[in-house]
This record gives sequence, structure tokens and C-alpha cells, in this order.
Amino acid sequence: MARLTAAVHIQHPTTMEWIVLAPGDEPEPVLAAEITNPHAWEGDEAAVSEADRPPEPPPFGFTGSDAAPEPEPEPTTKRRTKTARAND
Repeated sequence: MARLTAAVHIQHPTTMEWIVLAPGDEPEPVLAAEITNPHAWEGDEAAVSEADRPPEPPPFGFTGSDAAPEPEPEPTTKRRTKTARAND
């Protein structure tokens, strides 16, 4: 296992509990997969290879295609305008 060179705050993938790992710790593989900063490891080597990492979700609001989203269609109903009423 690889050792950490810096303190790392991560969320456990199954319990969702926040964990603080100290420099010199050798985290379990399931926790090591959550540490994405390569500079946190001794020798700048990640403990888990890229193939073993789960895919990262796309950024917020990004659908993955390069095409721009289609604009929303214009409403088909038109509002009636008020007519002036004559006083009786």
C-alpha cells in the first residue's frame, strides 16, 4: 500500500461518513480510490490505477454532448388584451 504525504479529508463511499487521514497513513483500497490528488501520495504515485477508479460524474448541468440544447418552444396561447370599458 502507498502512504499519504498530506492530510486528506474524504467521505467513505458506503457509510458517507467524513474521515480524516493523516500523513503516513496507508488507507484501505476502497478509501484510496476516493483520493484523486496524486500529490497526496508518497512519490506522487496514486495507490489506485486509473482503470480501477470509478468514472467521475459530469460537471453540474453538463449533459455530455457538445451540442447546444434546443431552445424552449414559444407558448402557443396568446394573452388577451384588456379593452377599455366605457362608463355607463
